[in-house]
Amino acid sequence: MKQNLVALLCGLIFGMGLSLSHMINPNKVLGFLDMTGNWDPSLLFVMMGALAVAFISFKIILKRPAPLLTESFHVSKKSAVDKPLLLGAAIFGIGWGLSGYCPGPAVAGLGLLSLESVIMVAAIYLGFFTYNRLFDKK
Repeated sequence: MKQNLVALLCGLIFGMGLSLSHMINPNKVLGFLDMTGNWDPSLLFVMMGALAVAFISFKIILKRPAPLLTESFHVSKKSAVDKPLLLGAAIFGIGWGLSGYCPGPAVAGLGLLSLESVIMVAAIYLGFFTYNRLFDKK
């Protein structure tokens, strides 16, 4: 129960950050991707801030023997760049470029009852389902 409350709080803070920075507006994101037109660099500053916080946080947190609310850290042990990673990154990039949404802002946009967000989140789950049906070897 405590994990779920902390996850909800983190999600709310993340969503508020996306909203305050206007990153739930696909036109803002598409403006960043339009480098030959009216380029909007604000997403770059949001990304740099997020990377700085994540870099410092990971350096500190991963020195702990275990997280506070679970038995172990869930960090990928994979370090190789392989075909599935490149294919997934390409599909992610194409979807982001076509819609203006990446997963976080798409989910945050659900709170605004945005049809585009609903379509994007449905497409994300369709991708999960397709991957699990076709490629998951568990």
